[in-house]
Amino acid sequence: MEFFHGQETLTAIQWGLRAVVGYFFMLIMAKLMGQRSISQLNLLDFTIAVVIGNIVAHPLSDEGLGLKGSMITMGVLVILYVSSVFIVLKSKSLRKFVLPNPLPLVKNGQFIYKNLSKARISVDYILSEARKEKIDDLKKLSLALWEPDGTISFFVSPNYQAVTRGDLNMVTEPFDFPKIVVREGDIEKSILQQVGKEESWLRSTLKTYHNVVLEDVLLATIDKSDQLKIFLYR
Repeated sequence: MEFFHGQETLTAIQWGLRAVVGYFFMLIMAKLMGQRSISQLNLLDFTIAVVIGNIVAHPLSDEGLGLKGSMITMGVLVILYVSSVFIVLKSKSLRKFVLPNPLPLVKNGQFIYKNLSKARISVDYILSEARKEKIDDLKKLSLALWEPDGTISFFVSPNYQAVTRGDLNMVTEPFDFPKIVVREGDIEKSILQQVGKEESWLRSTLKTYHNVVLEDVLLATIDKSDQLKIFLYR
């Protein structure tokens, strides 16, 4: 465990061990912080990510520094972070500071220039984000909001939205998400039980209707009507 403490010099193996320990410790810390911290970055998430990244980088690049101090510091910071998340959920004033209200950038097809300055973004950036959402004309927008996590939400005017089945009062089937029953040649037995099917039924269906064996199937899904859709290795 010499690599764990500060040394005058470290061997290549000891440097590697430090990297392995630091890597898995960071994974544990990220898991403790929760999915929220890695799915989006608001003010609180960004601050903790920068600080933790800076702390763990030093002992991984300086043999004179031990890992113990950095790991203790990171542990305390994660505790503070998790505590802050719960406090933000309870405190309206602190929540407004960390998660401010969305800022309107476009309203009824017109830019709100003063809000562009507040968000520190350009017209070109809005146009770029609009293209990603397949919006070719900002005049079609009822509203565009700058969200606290740095993304833009676009709301197209009803005049330019496609007609839906609901608009035509057409009866539609309830949404049904297909379930994966085969993944990379392996049967998902728990899912197969949920849909009330046996492994023998699956193998027979693959052979009879698709003329393939289980080992050739990359992915297979089943819908509510018991229809199999398969994707083969190519």
